[in-house]
Amino acid sequence: MNHTANFRYALRGLRRSPGFSITVIATLAVGVSAACAMFTVVDRVLLRPVPFGEADRLVEIGETPKGESAFYPSPFLDIHRWQDRNRTLREIAFFGSNNSRVWFLGGNGDAMHVSSASVSANLLPMLGVHPVLGRGFVVGDSGGSVAPTDVHSILLSDAAWRTRYGADEAIVGKTVELNGERDTVIGVMPRGFTFPYEGMNSTGLPIVWQPIVLTPADALRGHHQAPTYQCLARLQESATLASAEAELNAIQPTIAETYADPRDRENAALVNLRRYADTPLRGNVRITLVALLAASGLLWLIACLNVTSLMLARATARQREIAVRRALGAGRWEIVKQLLMEGVLLSGCASLVGLGLVIGLLRLFQHGLETQFNLHESFTPNLAVVGALLLLTVASTLITSLWPAWGGTRASIEPALRQGAPQQGMGSAQHRVRTVLVVTQIALSFTLLVGCGLLLRTIYALRHVQLGFRTEHILVANMTIPSYKYAGRDMTTTLYQPLVDRVKHLPGVESATLLTEVPLGKTFQMIFSFDVSGDSSSAIRRGAMRAQFRAVGPEMQKVFGFRMLHGRFFNEGDTASSQAVVVVNRAFIKEYYGDDRDPGKILGQSLFSLEKGRPAVVIGVLADERQVNVAEPSQPEMEVCLPQVTPVSMFYNFAEGRAMDVAVRTDRSPATMIPELRDILRAASPDLGSSGFSTMDRIVEDSFGGQNLAAELLEIFGCSGLLLCLTGIYGLLVYMVAQRRREMGLRIALGAQRWNVMSLILRQAAWMLVAGLGIGLAIAYLATAALRALLYGVKASDPWSMSAAALLMLLGGLVAALVPARRAAGVDPMEALRAE
Repeated sequence: MNHTANFRYALRGLRRSPGFSITVIATLAVGVSAACAMFTVVDRVLLRPVPFGEADRLVEIGETPKGESAFYPSPFLDIHRWQDRNRTLREIAFFGSNNSRVWFLGGNGDAMHVSSASVSANLLPMLGVHPVLGRGFVVGDSGGSVAPTDVHSILLSDAAWRTRYGADEAIVGKTVELNGERDTVIGVMPRGFTFPYEGMNSTGLPIVWQPIVLTPADALRGHHQAPTYQCLARLQESATLASAEAELNAIQPTIAETYADPRDRENAALVNLRRYADTPLRGNVRITLVALLAASGLLWLIACLNVTSLMLARATARQREIAVRRALGAGRWEIVKQLLMEGVLLSGCASLVGLGLVIGLLRLFQHGLETQFNLHESFTPNLAVVGALLLLTVASTLITSLWPAWGGTRASIEPALRQGAPQQGMGSAQHRVRTVLVVTQIALSFTLLVGCGLLLRTIYALRHVQLGFRTEHILVANMTIPSYKYAGRDMTTTLYQPLVDRVKHLPGVESATLLTEVPLGKTFQMIFSFDVSGDSSSAIRRGAMRAQFRAVGPEMQKVFGFRMLHGRFFNEGDTASSQAVVVVNRAFIKEYYGDDRDPGKILGQSLFSLEKGRPAVVIGVLADERQVNVAEPSQPEMEVCLPQVTPVSMFYNFAEGRAMDVAVRTDRSPATMIPELRDILRAASPDLGSSGFSTMDRIVEDSFGGQNLAAELLEIFGCSGLLLCLTGIYGLLVYMVAQRRREMGLRIALGAQRWNVMSLILRQAAWMLVAGLGIGLAIAYLATAALRALLYGVKASDPWSMSAAALLMLLGGLVAALVPARRAAGVDPMEALRAE
């Protein structure tokens, strides 16, 4: 029989058994979709190769103190010295992110919000990437600096070119506005190209590249005086990572000794190198992804085991059909191929259904993928995903079909063909095999449920952490500020204060405030560091201190309900002409003094100056709050009063010129409030009409990061695994009852109580459940150790989570066994014996 005939025969056979076909397709589709969805995310985040030529020879260079493995950016003078003196690196380039400003491409009210990165003129050629339209930057005379003719030139990403200019090929050579300044577009980069590759475009915005233009500040020696850049280099053909690092560290002492500041000398003591493709992911991203991929793999394996059990039952039921075909001359391999063709059809249909489920699953969790993994792209199937889908299809076919097909052809022909003989049924060997499959499903499903329980307990613990501020009924508008339009003007008086005054007059608004970043927000963080002198322990401690820094409005305490330990919060009397003031929290005092026994002792002290000759004194101490991470203790924090930050203040460009949030406490629902807020923002500036909105409850949920996403996905995986497992138990017992119908009827005819017959089936289910839970307990104990980094407030070996999962599995399994047990007890002995 040829392949076409096999295909038609298999299709007819499956059409005759629609219930079986739909069950197998649905079961496999669930497993395939979970595994393929997680592979899609892993491919985007972990597996996708760096899209540059000879990526294995690209290295990242960073300076670091002795005994550390940090990668601090470097000033141009250090980079230039490496360029001149090294022999192991073919070329060194550098770049910087322009995240300290917000960028708008175009003007006249239709500007588009974009990301921007500054690159040395030699960086793109070193990467082996060239524009698809136009040209790149022309290298100047000094170590990657740009030629004077390209100082006011830019390169557009494909997304910026298509979105803003409609893919106009005549854009090259035209002058456009970037933050109000006129620049010439000299080229368009290839579609999909982003740089820096990891993390720069975390907002998903189109990118614009500008050349790094060296200024007199780049001729200074010192990390605080000169701009610093991140460095990339390409190894020579004969060089290794170790030899290049050794050479640069031989050069570095002569560089470090040129620093006048002892701390700068210490920070530039050594040089670290790592391959650019090995740049580590931040936080628990890698752990989260690997754990979820493993969980999806378990679900796929459970689905395959379930289908294998179904295929074994089907092969047993078809023994007479197979025996007839063999008696008529069909070879064993021909029959195996026929049964494998059925498996291919089922797996192929399941994969097509699974592909739809993959897209739906990714869309369902799009928000979590964006916030946790910075994945802002559409998940259209690519070659890697299609390849994974095909591999899963083939693997599913081999696992679920080959063994049942081969076993089905090994049965003896004569008993199956004997006229009037009953179907052979499930022999003891096949019964043991199906029992082992079900026990394995129970063990794997239990592992998924334990992982789900641990993460649910983690989320519960995180949600019950005392944050130190209120989150209910707070709506947040995250504004992207076109600060270039307000050059020379005070943004507080011309934009912010009138805007928040209009917001306060909206119906249902109890209070409203401006602040550079809401607690637990991720849009814009400012870190304050002290510049102190001296070698005392106090000076060293304060020099190493880092504090969260915010500019906030006077009504922030009314909106969020922060508790004051000492002193007062800002009020309407704190203006640009009054005494400059600052508020700190208790964690700040502990870091600043080395203890927090008397938080009030800092009141009245001056910590810094808002501007020359205007010191800011501490007027209040906040109780500690979780403003950075729910799972971490409170961090040192400093807050200044927004109306006191004027254009002459040292923090003005950072505190007001990049981003600002409006936090509103209201008794109205966000759905009714957002349109009115958007109208106010658009009236204040057309560029603010695209501001994003969220609630503080949503921001807190998003701050849970990988734990929240992993818990939601494991809920789906765990429930699906449990359902498949219970289906397997039910299917095995139903089939066993059908095969032992005569035995059950005989038992009842000989006087057995119906409860005795039910208990026989329930004991069989209980034995499988106990065996599966015993094995699953060992697997779960080992597997959940990988989740430790994601857990909070619960141990990986938490007995409550394991007990709850075991109880759920036991109850579910016994309920699944109850129907077959009742069916066995309801057998009519006369009908069962007459059928034989």
